[in-house]
Order: sequence, then structure tokens, then C-alpha cells
Amino acid sequence: MARKGKRYSAALENLDRDAVYTIEDAVKILKDNAKAKFDETIEVAMNLGVDPRHADQMVRGTVSLPHGTGKALKVAVFAKDAKADEAREAGADFVGAEDLMEQVQGGMMDFDRCIATPDMMGIVGRLGKVLGPKGLMPNPKLGTVTPDVAAAVQAAKAGQIEFRVEKMGIIHAGVGKASFSAEQLQENIAAFVQAIQQAKPSGAKGTYVKKVSVTSTMGPGVKLDLSAL
Repeated sequence: MARKGKRYSAALENLDRDAVYTIEDAVKILKDNAKAKFDETIEVAMNLGVDPRHADQMVRGTVSLPHGTGKALKVAVFAKDAKADEAREAGADFVGAEDLMEQVQGGMMDFDRCIATPDMMGIVGRLGKVLGPKGLMPNPKLGTVTPDVAAAVQAAKAGQIEFRVEKMGIIHAGVGKASFSAEQLQENIAAFVQAIQQAKPSGAKGTYVKKVSVTSTMGPGVKLDLSAL
């Protein structure tokens, strides 16, 4: 942990914590400070003026990042017969029905996205207590309950991410890796921020986007200039 502390402190020396930066400058700072021995994840965090305890202030949806996330997503699909074949051909990592349900009930959770055909929701519903807390429960609004499982699998594999606001009005997601080019990170960050802006709920009052910051796995947060977004 000491090495992280030194690296973190060195990064802070070159960063004005009270300043706000353009996306271009923020990405440069992140890339300059991403010196870990692994490919650090770049994450965006947004503070929103919403209270997700109210249904009309919930912010949730999906966005396809132009350059993906840099992470190989594992996808589980609940489907039968021809739909199961379509899912496999599209690249799904786990495909099944009752057999897949039993695997998940037994503790198998080695996937990042869960997709189901509508006729499978009776089976998937039994996994609510397992999938729900991890944000993996298939949802028609997110396109993860669909008869077109091939398209859903391909979207997930291509870099589509889900977002959901948390209790304190914070929403965050990984939008790339430090090894991405500056242009790729800028475009991914812009796409994510735009998706959140477009997902503004009807019950949001006052200032919707209060603060946006970006950070790398081992680095400090850098505030973005909201006017430039």
C-alpha cells in the first residue's frame, strides 16, 4: 500500500483539486498518472440532483461506448432450443434454462451480464434474490429481456454498459482503460455523460448534473468542467 500512497501523493502534487478541467486536459492528466503495472480502468462518476428512492427520479439505462470498455464481458443467457443456439452463435459464455438456473443457485456467478428470452422469466424470477443485489436481473427496459438474444449478446460484447444511480444520487461506470488513446477515452467519456443527460427523469428538480469527475484505478479524481460538456 505504501507504493500506492507515494504514487497517489505524486499525482496530487500536479493536480489542483479545486480546479475543473476540459475532457482533453482531464484525460491527459489521467494517462500521465496511470503508472501502475497493470492497465488501469478509467471511471466516470457523476453526482446527480435526484433521489432514487422516488420512482420518478430513478436514472437507469444502457449506453454503447464507441470504443468499448476494454474489458471482456462474460454473458449468461436463459434460453431454449433455437434461441439458445442463437445465443451461443453470438458468443454467449453460458446458455441454458433450468440447468443454468441450478448452476446459479449453486453459486456459479462467473458472468457480468444476464440476458433472458421472455418465456424464461418464470425460471429467472426464482433467482431474484441472487441476481437482484448484483444488478444482474434481466430487465425489459434495459434490453436484457428480449426475443432477440443474439443482438443483446453482441451489444454486451461490443462494449454496451448498464448504468444505475445509487442511493446518494451518484452514478459511475468504467469507460475504458489507460492504454486507450486520448481520443478514444474522450469519446467514451462524452458518450457516457451524454447518455446520463438524456436519461434525465421526469421528477428531477433543480440542477440535474451537479458534478462530474474522472479517475483511474490508482489515481486521484479529476473534476470536469460542466460548461464544456
